[in-house]
Amino acid sequence: MAQTPIIPVREQIANHLRSEIISGKLAPNQKLTEEMLARRFGVSRGRIRDVLLELSKEGLLVAKANKGTSVNDVATPDLQALLVKLRFQIESYAVKKVVKQEDSEDIATLEAACQELEHCLNMGNFAEATKADINFHRLIVFAAGGDDLVNLWQPVIMRMRMNFQQITSVDQFLGEHEAIFSAIAQGDEKAAIEALKANIR
Repeated sequence: MAQTPIIPVREQIANHLRSEIISGKLAPNQKLTEEMLARRFGVSRGRIRDVLLELSKEGLLVAKANKGTSVNDVATPDLQALLVKLRFQIESYAVKKVVKQEDSEDIATLEAACQELEHCLNMGNFAEATKADINFHRLIVFAAGGDDLVNLWQPVIMRMRMNFQQITSVDQFLGEHEAIFSAIAQGDEKAAIEALKANIR
């Protein structure tokens, strides 16, 4: 029987805050302090400092001199349009590389991520579904270029996802990801790019 992986406390806190930011529970421009979060999660300020730094690198938080750390603002329509273009360029590059690699382990991991997305959608947990969506795409980007490419892509996707909208069609949302996965699994680069283009918006 496979053991459940142990998630470090720091990552548990970071994951919790990601959910609250993506869902809007933590509002744009809301200030966060090390002291407040340390009390809330029962950990040291040093551990919270590491979490805030991680989320700032992801683009979810912004730290300003003499003003502390706050939730990043929602992107303006013009910036959101630019983020969509940047994201598509990075992910289409990644998809092309992954299709050519034909790595069965990557395909299996991507299939599991698609199943996790389906589970979150069926549970009606749309904040977690959004995170599962991000993870699905991150796996593609990582398979293509490792941490270097992920570090370029991650602030773009995270900032986009701050424009959180309720998923109106579960079947459509899941179907878009299944189409991406299926095309990659079949080695069909053209279909994979078309499916990706239909999903990124």
